[in-house]
Amino acid sequence: MKEKSKLRPEFRPKLFAALRTYSKERFAGDLMAGIIVGIVALPLAIAFGIASGVSPEKGLITAIIGGFIVSMLGGSSVQIGGPTGAFIVIVYGIIQNFGIEGLTIATLLAGVLLLLMGLMRLGTVIKFIPYPIIVGFTSGIALTIFTTQIKDLLGLTIDHMPGDFLSKWVVYAESITTISWPAVVVGLVSIALIVLTPRVSKRVPGSLAAIVVMTIVAYILREHFGLTGLETIGDRFQINASLPTPTRIAINPETINLLLPSAFTIAMLGAIESLLSATVADGVTGDRHDSNTELMAQGAANIIVPLFGGIPVTGAIARTMTNINNGGRTPVAGLVHAIVLLLILLFLGPLTRHIPMACLAGVLVVVAYNMSEWRTFRSLLKNPRSDVAVLLSTFFLTVIFDLTIAIEIGLLLAMVLFMRRISETTRVSVTTDHIDLSDEGEIHHDDEHLDVPRGVEVYEIDGPFFFGIANKFDECMKQVAGGKPAIRIIRMRKVPFMDSTGLHNLESLCRLSRREGITVVLSGVNDNVRAMLLRSGMDTQLGADNICSNIQEALTRSRALLEG
Repeated sequence: MKEKSKLRPEFRPKLFAALRTYSKERFAGDLMAGIIVGIVALPLAIAFGIASGVSPEKGLITAIIGGFIVSMLGGSSVQIGGPTGAFIVIVYGIIQNFGIEGLTIATLLAGVLLLLMGLMRLGTVIKFIPYPIIVGFTSGIALTIFTTQIKDLLGLTIDHMPGDFLSKWVVYAESITTISWPAVVVGLVSIALIVLTPRVSKRVPGSLAAIVVMTIVAYILREHFGLTGLETIGDRFQINASLPTPTRIAINPETINLLLPSAFTIAMLGAIESLLSATVADGVTGDRHDSNTELMAQGAANIIVPLFGGIPVTGAIARTMTNINNGGRTPVAGLVHAIVLLLILLFLGPLTRHIPMACLAGVLVVVAYNMSEWRTFRSLLKNPRSDVAVLLSTFFLTVIFDLTIAIEIGLLLAMVLFMRRISETTRVSVTTDHIDLSDEGEIHHDDEHLDVPRGVEVYEIDGPFFFGIANKFDECMKQVAGGKPAIRIIRMRKVPFMDSTGLHNLESLCRLSRREGITVVLSGVNDNVRAMLLRSGMDTQLGADNICSNIQEALTRSRALLEG
């Protein structure tokens, strides 16, 4: 019964636990934090929506519905869900290739994948994604976001914007003569306001200050002074300040096969970012999130949000930290944040049409800079060459191709290099005269040395026993001078585990040894490895007496075989 309970998925939203002991004092803190986070999320949701290739209200809808679901069902007490900069590149690419309908299906499929990850309790596994991969694609995304904002930051006139990184810069160079100096000034002043506002007031978000100030300035200059060359949201989008109704989605096997790679990327990126955000939050609050419940909540959000035209949802580190710093300690703060955004959309939505595009570009340039982690990137370049290879491969693949390829190849390369490193750490040594027991720790013995009988070779495996070890056996055997031994003792006291490939290699070694008339004796086999040998029938092939608990027993058995 206990084994079944371990496999049963557990869904434990933090909200339900928090409400059992909720108080007015706690609500006051959550209410204030939720209002502030909602205000902080406003410009970011609009900017992320536009940069992703959808209308600004779609970004707000994502933050409202997605943020509400993540807070209501999530496994973190302080996590704030919504659109993030990390998804801009992948979402924009999906829309370019498959349209809005393709994005809707890909997001929904990603939600299903996230839900399955949580049900299969893969939350802890996701945390072990190699750090160079995370930094590589995060820095690559940051550079790509910066690249996509050059047009609006400089106010360039470009009829058709290419999708790939290098072509964008070629088009920018060709269009530099169409630069709009009012847009440049608005963009640079917006960046300055974002950077300088925290030095004046920690309470006022820099991005909000930039949008409010530059929107008022742009409105006055356009309406009263006839300024041209400064594009606003209203010039490019029709703002719909209302919640949309759910739409039907047509899914068939062909679209699933076509969009599954993109859905996998969205799911992996969402899982990594949300669990990373929750882990960072735990370090600040001292709480402990439930990673599997969090993944299920993220899955539910990404299944429901696309039905209303939204884009992918994940945990947002910056907004989560804002929530914590302003007193939010339960999911109620996240619910308040979503309600605040809903009220802004319904009652102040039309005002967003006056926001300058150059100002939003400035907001995203700062977001890209903060995402770039260039100091971490630089420090990782001093790490072992395998880590550097993974870092640079993921970075350049993200920038030049797309995030789907970058994550897939980055993970594959990291696994191959990791397995190679593990293989290199596993050593096989051979002894033909005596064994030093001074540092054994396997069994206490009065003598410091054990003599190895003539005709016996002792091979010791130090490390995991998996593929690649057979070659090391061959190399050790070639190094031994003299004729063939009568007995080979294989010491496995330092083998923590053995996989099926290692078992196959061991079986092959025993089979070849038998053909040559050589008996194989195993020594120091731990319980896990012994159980695997018994299940495979190796005890029958070797003989139960030839699987010994320690080297003394193995040598005693060898002498008996030699005398017999």
